[in-house]
Amino acid sequence: MSEKAPSAAARSLSDRQRLDTPRGTRRFRVTYDVEAVGRASENFARFLGTGRYLMIQTVIVIVWIVINVFAVRLQWDPYPFILLNLAFSTQAAYAAPLILLAQNRQENRDRVSLEEDRSRAEQTKADTEFLARELAALRIAIGEVATRDYLRRELDEIKTLLADEDDTRPRRK
Repeated sequence: MSEKAPSAAARSLSDRQRLDTPRGTRRFRVTYDVEAVGRASENFARFLGTGRYLMIQTVIVIVWIVINVFAVRLQWDPYPFILLNLAFSTQAAYAAPLILLAQNRQENRDRVSLEEDRSRAEQTKADTEFLARELAALRIAIGEVATRDYLRRELDEIKTLLADEDDTRPRRK
């Protein structure tokens, strides 16, 4: 198929009005290092799983509740503790995706490690099979080689036969 030349009407349209060519984007695009975000999420997920984090959070919650129940002048979040609930919800909203991201990265590392282990195991198996074949070939070759005891026995038999033949021959004087 040959492309048709644009009509006079299409040529008169500005690039912005043309439908056959994509427009360049004008949006501001945020660029970020995916690896840096991944490392940060793993560090955050590791921190959330520590006893230190649990102790810090427990102390903060206890202090929050004590101040808001007993210190009437300092109350900023009365009894139903709606602000505390909002803080927990926000924490959960951020923690869950970051933990999932860290788990996905760990899963990818595990998959790569498993593939490397599998290929290493295949190579080890191939090497072992090669060595087994070589060992079998050496055993066969050694089985065919005359051993020292075998040669001594044969020489002793020949010596005995020669001695017997010497004894049976008449002697010349």
